[in-house]
Amino acid sequence: MGEYKVDSAKLEKLGSYIESLEYGEGELINILREAQEIFGYLPSDVQLFVARKLGIPAAKVYGVATFYSYFTMEPRGQHIISVCLGTACFVKGADKIVEEFRKQLNIKEGTTSEDGMYTIDSIRCVGACGLAPVVIVDGKVHGRVKPDDVAAIIKEIGSEAQGQQMLVKQNAQ
Repeated sequence: MGEYKVDSAKLEKLGSYIESLEYGEGELINILREAQEIFGYLPSDVQLFVARKLGIPAAKVYGVATFYSYFTMEPRGQHIISVCLGTACFVKGADKIVEEFRKQLNIKEGTTSEDGMYTIDSIRCVGACGLAPVVIVDGKVHGRVKPDDVAAIIKEIGSEAQGQQMLVKQNAQ
């Protein structure tokens, strides 16, 4: 496994997962989901590894990985901030919310901060139009968000992360 420029222990874990499946190629989406869970994203070496394990062209793996918006080929931040830009959210100022996140975190939409903490994404309709505009942070929905709320949301992310670190330290003792 030394020919791949990714963590070999993670590749072994992925290889074991692939070998545990009955249907091989028919499980490609599940395999890519597991790979992204393990690595945090789908680098080209992981896609090549999956293709070789399944005996299929790497182009097929790449095609599936790029077709579904769930998959990402770039490393993502520890905290994912998704701002809905569907019609209801956009009309109620979602673009201003994106701009405020960009300003406060000093990153562009669709990118990850240099410290690897934050990724800002725009998404299309999340089906919560009654709460527009909507921001989803690490799976938690924030409704009726205003640009003035952005600082508090960022602070909440930091507080939760700090609380989790304290729990880990306590459990380690």
